Parts: sequence; structure tokens; C-alpha cells
Amino acid sequence: MRRKCTEKLLQWKKNPKRKPLVLTGGRQTGKTWLLQEFGEKNYENVIYINLETERPAADFLNSHSDAEEILLFLESYGSKPLHQDKTLLILDNFHHIPDGPAILAAIGLDFPGCHAAAIERGGLASASRHDTGDTEILELFPMDFEEFLWANKEYSLAKEIQKHFQEKSPMGKSLHQRAESQFRLFCCIGGMPAAVCEYRKDKKLLMVPDVQAKILSLMEADIISRAPEGMGYHTRSCFRSAPAQLCKENGKFQYKQVVKGGTAKVYQGPLQWLARYGLLFPSPRKEPGMDIGPGITGKYYFPDTGLAACRLGIPPFLILSGEMYPQARGLREMFLAQCFIQNGYHLSYWTSGNQASVPFLLEKDGEQAAVDFRLSPGEKARNLARYKECGGSGRMYLISTEDFHQKELYDVIPFYAAFCI
Repeated sequence: MRRKCTEKLLQWKKNPKRKPLVLTGGRQTGKTWLLQEFGEKNYENVIYINLETERPAADFLNSHSDAEEILLFLESYGSKPLHQDKTLLILDNFHHIPDGPAILAAIGLDFPGCHAAAIERGGLASASRHDTGDTEILELFPMDFEEFLWANKEYSLAKEIQKHFQEKSPMGKSLHQRAESQFRLFCCIGGMPAAVCEYRKDKKLLMVPDVQAKILSLMEADIISRAPEGMGYHTRSCFRSAPAQLCKENGKFQYKQVVKGGTAKVYQGPLQWLARYGLLFPSPRKEPGMDIGPGITGKYYFPDTGLAACRLGIPPFLILSGEMYPQARGLREMFLAQCFIQNGYHLSYWTSGNQASVPFLLEKDGEQAAVDFRLSPGEKARNLARYKECGGSGRMYLISTEDFHQKELYDVIPFYAAFCI
């Protein structure tokens, strides 16, 4: 399956000043598959070592720090030559090596021609572990909607969506309905590669929920084993609670909704841990002059719509029907959050008392955008106007089930085109 991250890997390979690469991301997002396929297509040799299962290699790395000794060992262990520019060295589950950042830095410094890549689970936590400037960090998310279209061989449809987004011109009834159908299918399946592959086998959904349930079980097992001592079960409870909490009226995460009587003292730490490890995406409330601190709660988004639909127990036929169901607003808001996170935006939201709210204030590279959404053309759309009256600025979009068109204040964009923003 084609992944956008491959283009970044090619740029890394071609860069004569490349640094060792760290590929981070959640469990089952396709990190190992991506690097192995990239290596097979672009190198003569690939040395792949899984440091979770291959204990001799892990023990050696945990007891040695000299780059020359380490590379000599890995070359012998992998039984393949480490030729400059011809061999890709992949060290999977690199988080099992406490001094991993120092080892990668030494390899990059002493052997700049070596193409070394490490794979870690952990989002921001893994990134901060390597945040010394001695490595290059890429984060892999679940497949976005455009990658999902590629996987289903809808290449022309993906191009049409991009084209009409740029031109702000309607897709037309036939293309719009086709894109809407694929979008609803994506909300059922999500972007986890294993779930997408299961659907692609026979173009059937019957076994997809089983695959999603297994992925959720693996993620929860990771939470129990990796969360700080004494926090495992509380952290898992926060993770399980997040999708349903977003589907409440205001969507704000509340500790008392995790368990009756839940407090910040018990659940604030677990919630922050989930955000650091990329298992939930945080979005704080933002107001002019308001300092967003780490202790301030807000909304928390699940990393994948398919996993969220499975956790919420939404039957696929309800999503495919196009009819509204109780969790529809929450699930579509999750979809939008995932699109924006994958495109590199920082999330926050805005409210003006009980008068108006904008679910997404996006920030990236000094640019800002405000995004609202509605589930049907009949819903009133006054939030963006109120936001502007209160001093809001930047580009404005209203995400809708309608085709592309423009209003005086904002652009109306179909849900399926959110990956273009």
C-alpha cells in the first residue's frame, strides 16, 4: 500500500547529510512494513533486527556504546555487509534500548555514510527521547483518507478531490456521491493497515471488526505494560472512556465520566501519558489571553475512526447508510481531528459561553485556520461569524456533507476533502 511517508524516506536517503532516522508511531500503524518495503525497493541489502525478540542483539546494544563495535556486531549478526549507501540497517522496537539515542548519535557521527533507521512506539514520548538534533524523526500515523483511496485503487477520485479543493469548484453529483460513499466506508474501517487489508481481500466488512478488536487489545496490553507503575489500569480506563466522552454534548473529557467520582488527582497523569504516547490527541480550549497549561483538560481524540467505531459498538451498516446515529457527530469530529493532526497542525477549540463554539482552531508554521462542521445542510452555521466578531482571524472552513462552494466568510468543504486543508 502506498504511504505518503515513503516520499520523506526517499528524501532522507538522498540527503548526503542524513542523520540516523527514528520512525515513531502507534502500534499497528505499519512502521515495520513501511521500512522493510522501502529497504527492499531502494537498497541492495537490508539488515533487520527486532530488539524485542532477538535478545542477543538487545543485550549487546545495552552493554556497548562504541559505534564501531556495534556496527561490526550487527553486520555479523545480520550476516549481510554494511556497505555505505547500499545497506539499510533497521533496528525495530528500539525503545527497549535505554541508551538508544546515544548509540544512534554515535553511529551518525562516526559513520555518516551508514543508513541506519530505528523503529519505536510512542509518539511525542519517543520524539522527546531523541530530541537532541542528532537524529531525524518521522511519525507514522494510521492511513489518512487519501491513502485509503489509493489502497482501494481510487487514484482518479483522490486527484479529483485535490483538484476541486484547489479550485473551490463543485465535484458534481456523481463524483460527490462516490466520494461520500468512500468516506463512509473509511469511517467504518479506519486507517489501520491490517483493517484495510482485511477489507481489501474480498471487499467485505464482516471480519473487519474482529481485526479492530484485536488491535485494541494489543494497544491496551501496551498501556498496561508500559504506563508508569501504579497507573496502568487507570490509563487503560481513560483510553477506553475517550470515544464515548467525545460523543457527549460538549465533548470535553471529564474525569468523573471515567468512573463515578473520578478526580484529576487519579486520572490527570494517565491522560497526559496517553497524549505523550500518541494514543490520544489532545485539544485544549483556547481563549484570548488564556495560558494553556498541561493541567488544563479539553477534548481528547482517538487515533483512528475505525477503532473508535469498534470501541463504541457502532454497526458498520449504520455508518454506511448515511443516516444519522447518536455517535455520528463525535465520530466525524474524530475523523477531522485525525486529518489535521496528520497534516501537522496543533489543535485547540474555542467557545464563547453558550453562544457559539468552533471545534477546531488550527496552527502550523505561524498560520491559523478556524474549522467548523455540520452534519446536514439544514443546520445553522453561525459559529465562524461569531468567532470573527470576537476577534478571530485566519482562513475559515465549514466542513459539510455538501459539495464544494464558497460563502462570503468561509469555504464550504465536504468531509471527504478535509485531508486537503
